[in-house]
Amino acid sequence: MDDWVIDASGLTKVYRMGEMEVHALRGANVKIRRGEVVSIMGPSGSGKSTLMNILGCLDHPTDGQYLLDGEIVSNLTSDQLAGIRNRKVGFVFQSFNLLPRASALSNVELPIRYAGVGKGRYHKAREALDAVGLSDRVNHRPTELSGGQQQRVAIARALVNDPAIIMADEPTGNLDSKSGKEIMELLLGLNRDRGTTVIIVTHDKAIADQTQRIINLYDGFVVEEGG
Repeated sequence: MDDWVIDASGLTKVYRMGEMEVHALRGANVKIRRGEVVSIMGPSGSGKSTLMNILGCLDHPTDGQYLLDGEIVSNLTSDQLAGIRNRKVGFVFQSFNLLPRASALSNVELPIRYAGVGKGRYHKAREALDAVGLSDRVNHRPTELSGGQQQRVAIARALVNDPAIIMADEPTGNLDSKSGKEIMELLLGLNRDRGTTVIIVTHDKAIADQTQRIINLYDGFVVEEGG
């Protein structure tokens, strides 16, 4: 099996606003190995969100080729992207994006429902919550949980379909320093214990420095990789 879980070359993204064109990505090349922990950094307007949306199959590039877990996804339709996304990518967002009236368990079950899986759904969701240390909070709603606990539910939801990658967009941005440290330890632990590929989009150099490699963007270009 190819060692690259993400292999993207020449990615461009052009947004058209009337007669004006905005070039968000200008031929970005990104390769991420299976089992890596990588951060993506860059100033506002550098193309981070656009790159994340393309790598996470939320959008497709204007040009370029993208292989996710060995599958060419750059030319897929929106419906096809949604199917790939549900199987291959687990998302963790700064704002948690949990259903407020649903229990932790029900929130974690959502990706399994979307995948059309019926059998074993409850067991898989319970396992995911156990993995993030919330076995005693399965019936709690988000409003009954702390910010750190809500982010743990979001991570369990991201894990539940055993995706090729977990993509975390500013995962500690809405948390206090103690909770933020715990969430980073959890993400790094999932990589260490399960071999999960983790991609973290962040403005925080202290967060990026905990990853194995940093991809920097500037004006739509990958200008430096290191770590």
